Amino acid sequence: MKTTAILFMLTIICTTVFGQTDKSKRPSPPDSVKVTTNDGVTIDIHYSRPSLKGRQIGVDIVKIGEVWRTGANEATTVAFDKDVLVEGKKLSKGKYSLYTIPGEQETIVIFNKTWDQWGTKYDKNQDALRVNVSSQTNNLAQEQFKIDVDQSGKIGLLWGDYVLPIQVKSAL
Repeated sequence: MKTTAILFMLTIICTTVFGQTDKSKRPSPPDSVKVTTNDGVTIDIHYSRPSLKGRQIGVDIVKIGEVWRTGANEATTVAFDKDVLVEGKKLSKGKYSLYTIPGEQETIVIFNKTWDQWGTKYDKNQDALRVNVSSQTNNLAQEQFKIDVDQSGKIGLLWGDYVLPIQVKSAL
């Protein structure tokens, strides 16, 4: 009887602890996109997709002038298999966390060397590259944050009626 009770308790504990590791059940589920561009760069992005839920970008969330983790949960990661030019500035091949600082006309896009972390643990001293990108609007509102990459190397960050295009090219 004791053995059965102990096994039952262990089963409940394991189910509780390990059953909650299903990231797809999170309010901001994980997503990814992987594309090889026309000039041969493989871009691999992993992120989580928060929803607006009636909140306003720039007011309630993703505040103007403040560092945003560019997604939810763990840090969004971007990996390049070759040296690249991001908006014309050189970035070595590797894996980076992605942060942004939204502005009214421009947004600062940050590639940070520390990628294996929770998204809110940003350290400016670990920045590998910062680029300014013009903020744009989109006619189709996006309830849930999304990242697209096309074969020309354009990474698009889409949320609400905002679009942030980031151009990536091979550095070779």
